[in-house]
Formats: sequence, C-alpha cells, structure tokens
Amino acid sequence: MRTNTHLKMYHESGIDLGPGLFFADGKRKVDYVLCYKYKKKSASKSRLSITSNGSVPITIQSRLEAEPELGEVGAAAGEPEESKLSEEEKALMRQEFEAGLLEAGLQIERDKEVRVHAFCINSLLARGVYDSAYPLHDVSSGRLILHEEWANYGVMYKYQPVDLIRKYFGEQIGLYFAWLGVYTQLLIPPSVLGIIVFLYGIFTVDTNVPSQETCNHNLNITMCPLCDAVCDYWHLSTVCSLARASYLFDNGATVLFAIFMSLWAACFLEHWKRRQMCLKHTWDLTSLEDEEDELRPEYEEALQEKKAKIKVSIRVISYFNKYFNCTKSLFLVIAYLVHSVRTTDKESSTLPFYKKKNCQIRRLFSIVMLFNFFFLLPVCVQIFVTFSAVFGVVVYRICMLSVWSMNPDPEAKASVRMTVTTTGIILNMLVVLVLEEVYGAIAVWLTELELPKTEEEFEERLIFKSFFLKSMNAFAPIFYVAFFKGRFAGRPGDYVYVFGDYRMEECAPPGCLIELCIQLSMIMLGKQLIQNNVFEILIPKLKKMYRTIQEQKGMKREEDEENEAEERRPKQQYHKDFALEPFEGVSPEYMEMIIQYGFVSLFVASFPLAPAFALLNNVIEIRLDASKFVTEIRRPDAVRCKDIGIWYNILCGISKFSVITNAFVISFTSEFVPKMVYKYMYSVNGTMSGFTEHSLSYFNVSNFPPGTAPSTTLITGVTMCRYKDYRDPPWSADPYTFSKEYWSVLAARLAFVIFFQVSK
Repeated sequence: MRTNTHLKMYHESGIDLGPGLFFADGKRKVDYVLCYKYKKKSASKSRLSITSNGSVPITIQSRLEAEPELGEVGAAAGEPEESKLSEEEKALMRQEFEAGLLEAGLQIERDKEVRVHAFCINSLLARGVYDSAYPLHDVSSGRLILHEEWANYGVMYKYQPVDLIRKYFGEQIGLYFAWLGVYTQLLIPPSVLGIIVFLYGIFTVDTNVPSQETCNHNLNITMCPLCDAVCDYWHLSTVCSLARASYLFDNGATVLFAIFMSLWAACFLEHWKRRQMCLKHTWDLTSLEDEEDELRPEYEEALQEKKAKIKVSIRVISYFNKYFNCTKSLFLVIAYLVHSVRTTDKESSTLPFYKKKNCQIRRLFSIVMLFNFFFLLPVCVQIFVTFSAVFGVVVYRICMLSVWSMNPDPEAKASVRMTVTTTGIILNMLVVLVLEEVYGAIAVWLTELELPKTEEEFEERLIFKSFFLKSMNAFAPIFYVAFFKGRFAGRPGDYVYVFGDYRMEECAPPGCLIELCIQLSMIMLGKQLIQNNVFEILIPKLKKMYRTIQEQKGMKREEDEENEAEERRPKQQYHKDFALEPFEGVSPEYMEMIIQYGFVSLFVASFPLAPAFALLNNVIEIRLDASKFVTEIRRPDAVRCKDIGIWYNILCGISKFSVITNAFVISFTSEFVPKMVYKYMYSVNGTMSGFTEHSLSYFNVSNFPPGTAPSTTLITGVTMCRYKDYRDPPWSADPYTFSKEYWSVLAARLAFVIFFQVSK
C-alpha cells in the first residue's frame, strides 16, 4: 500500500495515478485487464485489448495500437476476417477465450472490464482475439524514482540509472539507454577538440596568407562571370568573408581532427562492446539463449490462404483429369507448374514459394528473380526520387543565380552567391525531412509485402530498409556538395549545360568546403531541432488534444443513463494508461541516433563542431526520451535481449566508411592538399605567399562563344578573366588544357587518401 508521502510525491512529480490494481477483495492483484469496446447501432468493427500490471510477461502476436474514439471503436487495419464476424460470434469468441483462461487456473472478476489474476498466461490463447497488449505502469516507488532520477532535466549531469531502467522497462530498452549514455559520454573528447580546432581557426585567420590575398583589393583580380550573358565580371575581393569563414574549418588542425575522429569511432565501438559485456554479466544475460521466435500471424494467415488455394486448384485439376481422361503424368505436370509440390507436415511452416528441391532449381531461380524485381523496383524508384530531389535543388540554384544576377542593385549582385547557397540549403533540409517520413512508411509497406516469418526477421528487414532509405535521403545532398559540385562544370568557353541553357554550378574560389560545412550543419541541426520539438513533442501533444476533443464530443452525443454513470465512475489506472500514446518500439530512437552518428563521423572533417552539437542534443534527448517513457507512453513490454542487434553492425559499417569519406573530403573538397603542394613544390620562399594567384587560371574574353559574354558590364577594359582551375593559359602552345600543376595536385590528393587510410 502506498503511503501518503508517496502519493504527495507522485502528485508533485506530475504522474497521474488511478486506483484499481486489485480485485474487490483488495488482496488479489490485477495482472491483466481485458477490454472490449463497440459503438452502438453501428456496423463498425469491434476492438479488444489486453493490459498487464507489468508483473507478468506477455507476447501478443498482433500489436496494432490504433486508438478508438470514445463510444466509437474502429478495428485495426489488416483484419478483414474480424469485420465479417457478427456480434454474436464475437461474444462467443470472448466466452470461449475466458473459459480457456478459467480452465488454465486463472481467476477472473467481471465488471465493465474483465480483470484477470494469473501467474502466467499463454499468448497463443490471445492470438486472433485481442489486438493490443501493454503492461500497466507501476504505481510503486519505482516509477517515481525514475521520474526524479532520470526523467528530469535537473539531473542532466548525472549518469542514467540503467539498472532501474532495465528493471522497469526490460533489457531491450535498458540496453538502448545504456548505449545512448555511452555514445553521449564519449562525445565529450571530440566535442572539446572540435571547439579547439574552431578556436584555432578564429585566432589564426588574420595570419592566413591565402585569405589575406583574397581580401586584398590592390590585387584587383577580375573573375569570369558566374553565368552566361546576364552575369557580369566580378572582383575576387567580394568573396573575402567567404574565404575567411572557409579557413575556420579548413586549416591544418582539421586534418589532425579528422584522423582523431577515425580513431575515436573505433574506440567507441570497442568501449561499447566492453560495456555491453559488463551489462550482460550484471543482468544475467550471458546464459540467455536465442529462443525460436514464433511465427507472425500475418505469415500464418498467408500460409493458410496459400494452402486453401492449392487445395481448390488441385480439385479443379482432378476434375479435369477425371472427366476429360487426362493422363496421370499430364496431371502431375500441370500440378507442378501451377502449384509446385504439396507441402508436407515438416514443411508446413514454409511457404511453397520458398521450397528448395533439386528438380525445381530453374523454376525457383525464375521466381526469385521475379520476386526480387518487384521488391527492388520500389527501392530503385525511391533512390531515383532522392537523386531527383537533389538535382531539382541544383537546378533551382542554377536558375536563381541567373535570375538574381539580373538585379541592377550592386549590393544584391555582390551577395547573390551566398543568397542562392543559403536558400538552396534550406530547401534541401525541408526535402530531407519530408522524404524521411515518406520513406519510413514505404519501408514498412515493403517489409509487410515480403511477409517475414517471425517478428525478429520482420524487425531486421524493416531496420535495414529504413536505414538504407533514410540515410541515403539525409546524406545525398551532402555527398553532392562534397564530391560532385564543381567537378563537371567545365571551364569558360566550354561549360557543361543542363536543359540546354543553364550552366552547371561551380565552387567558389575558396573551395566547396564552406558550403559543405553549411549544408551539413543546417541538415543536422534542422533534423535534430525539428524532430525533437515537432515530431517528438508537438505532434504527440496535438494528437492527445485531438483525442480529448473527440472524446468530449462523443460523451455529449451519448446521453443515456448508462454512459452518464460510466462518466461518473472513477478512472482506474488501466483507463489512464489506455489514454497514453502507444509504444512504437526502440527502432525510431535508434534510427535518429544512428543517422546523427553518421553526420558526426562521415563528414566531420568539414564541420569540427558537429560532435559538440550532437553532445548538446543528446544530453537533452536522453531526458526528453526518459520523460516520454515514464509519463507519456504506455509501459512497453519487457523484452529480454543480449545486445543491440543489427544496430551494432550498422555502426561498424558507418565507422569504416567514415575513414574513406573523410579522406576524400580533405583530399578533394578542402584546399589542404593544393596548399601543401604549392608550399613545398612551387613556392619561391617556402611560404603560402602567391597561392591565390597560383590557383587561378587565365581566360581570354575574346574566346567566349557568341551570346555567352556579359551583355553589359560595370568593369571596363577586361581582356583576361580568372577562374578556379589548373589549366594552361591562352598564350601557351596548348591552351586551356590541364597543366602540370593539376597532375601534381591530383597525385598528391590520391597519395593523401592512401596515407589517411594507413594512419587510421
């Protein structure tokens, strides 16, 4: 029995409690509450649910958590058989189920709900009868301790009570928060080092010779137009601020930081393996064996339907064999071609579609190829959509550059590049957020079409598809800026065009790294802020508000005495828990953090502050998720597991791939390698003096194709303009071809990639 002190503490903590966890005798504990709701005078489908007080583990095969309105209950999707049942048949099913519970030794007490007292329950009895299952929140001090010591922003500086989390929610959720804690804790060293690298850039930017040369008005370097006809020549000094900002993230310390992050990723994985082994020993999971997972109800239903179709077709073929005097061999051939071989008792758990026999190799191969085609086609379409979205934003930037360059305002012309870049990045971020939600729904649909046999197999396939699609969607714009932008733009007089008239966009003279930095920071921070504040806080609250309004409307519509009495009846704890948000699993939580880990590790060479922003987000995220688990969602089923499963393999893949991406970012996106080549091969005095002049090529404006030269210009007397590239000048024997400096820089870039791999 709770004390008054506990009740007062619960009230202060904001946790809403309700009575009703015991039978009428006040001794026997309610382990499950069986609920059945329906709408009077309506043909709507019935709904059944089962809840537990958490002391009894449950495994219900169908966990469809759609919420009905008060007085109106809609059956979950995917239950065509349920909709065909009459009310009498449904009542008979419930009576048979309850009779089975009584025969099994369970104790039942009836009221508006059916309360069950049990030490164990066979989930197979509930299959096909109850469509939702969740334990009740514990009203003992365990939930209060979690609220005070975990789901509280005032304890952000403390370690998480992972043992209490595991005790209350189970091993699966306990391992997730333990992993998140380790990941957040290990973000501290790279966060500190990343801030130091950024501060180093701030303190040394005034001594950086290339940025000084870019900002030097006396050099009077005239650059070639950014677009054809409408764009004018421009002076290099107009991108002074861009050059200084680029140096903040593109300096010598960035290379060391990238090497450190590659080593950090490996250390993080090893540290988590050790922590996981300690938790397995402490939580007595070392002897936990992988139990054979039960078949999914959807799989069994499909299997039964397949068997029924086979039986019907075989009867039809037998009819033709009997009355049309077909030979036995012909009958067997037709049966083989149409239905394969009938399943035996041992193979009853396997669909005939997947049977492997030597005589069926060719047929099986053709079926598998057809199967893969139909399931790979939607994935290919989504990849095409992602690349199309990226290309669409590229076209937007190209078109806007031409349009805004027509503005007669000189200040507007000077800021046109930054304006186009910023708006394009914001558009990319919005597209990423929208497509991520779409891809999540498509991944579920594709996985359901595959009809996996078990829940574990279903979960793994869904995780793989979701991660592939969402990571591709999140990283595609960043990959474009890092490795493709400016690579295929061409040169003055020989540009590459899209749609006939629009030139491919180029990188600014300081390089594409600063744009990559802005792109990464905007998408990463935008996803974190919008997902945390909109998807995890605002949308659930709006859903709850909507349900409350609908329930109030439903109460007003029902004016009979029974409903009025029901309304006056005190709310029980299982009523309060039923009103909470359904638990959707830990996969969305993992997915959010794994995508963030990709941002932190894959392109950290372009944005050293990424670990610091990730650390700040995770400190808040832990307490936000804790509050959600304790007060806002139904208590999840306790699931025992030994590790974090397929997520560890995904982490390993990202960590290995990050070494390659960072090596290529430093080699081909930043200006580090060209600067080192110039300093040690072409500099007269061994310094960076003259690098800006060295990195720009010449173009004779008389070589512009007709109609591409500036129609009007504010800079008169221009005979030569400059552009970012290593090409021979127009007065050389072979003008505008790649110079020897180009091949020297390319060789150094490739050598650095190899060096970076070896140093890791």
